[in-house]
Amino acid sequence: MGKGRIEAFSDGVIAIIITIMVLELKVPHGSDFASLRPLLPVFLSYALSFIYVGIYWNNHHHLLHAVQQVDGRAMWANLFFLFWLSLFPFATAWMGENHFTPLPTAMYGVVLLITAVSWIPLARTLICSNGGADGVLGRALGGRGGDWKVKASLLVYALAIPLAFYLPVLSCALYALVALLWIVPDRRIELHLKHSV
Repeated sequence: MGKGRIEAFSDGVIAIIITIMVLELKVPHGSDFASLRPLLPVFLSYALSFIYVGIYWNNHHHLLHAVQQVDGRAMWANLFFLFWLSLFPFATAWMGENHFTPLPTAMYGVVLLITAVSWIPLARTLICSNGGADGVLGRALGGRGGDWKVKASLLVYALAIPLAFYLPVLSCALYALVALLWIVPDRRIELHLKHSV
């Protein structure tokens, strides 16, 4: 089957996720800069999550751009990924409203970790249904859909989650570090698409 419906559905879900996150930014009751100070943790957690959702949207677009078709396995893998991504608004609001206290900060990391893990079966099922390791996506991603950035991200999340119970600010810095690692789009898919034309 074609990929149009999965692209449209995913874009809609991601747009709703961002909308829900921004609705958590409440208008302050005062009209001076001091009234904005209590909202700073909420805004910072929103900004970090917005960057993460943007990174996933960008990479999801590139992933689907490199395939011609999807099958039932890919559709379920996409839903599995979107389920975990849809928890971003909850985790973001909980962490921001509680000013980066240990448990909400650790749970934010758990959502980041499981969302990253859920990306792997999505990439692998799309590779399998589009020529395997010899297809455009398979060649671009090395056949399996994983690389050093994926492994490094998972390792940093696994370290940051327990660290949140001792130094939540450092955990947040590690979450931001992973976002910086991914802020530059993965050019491998674009390069392989150019060479395959």
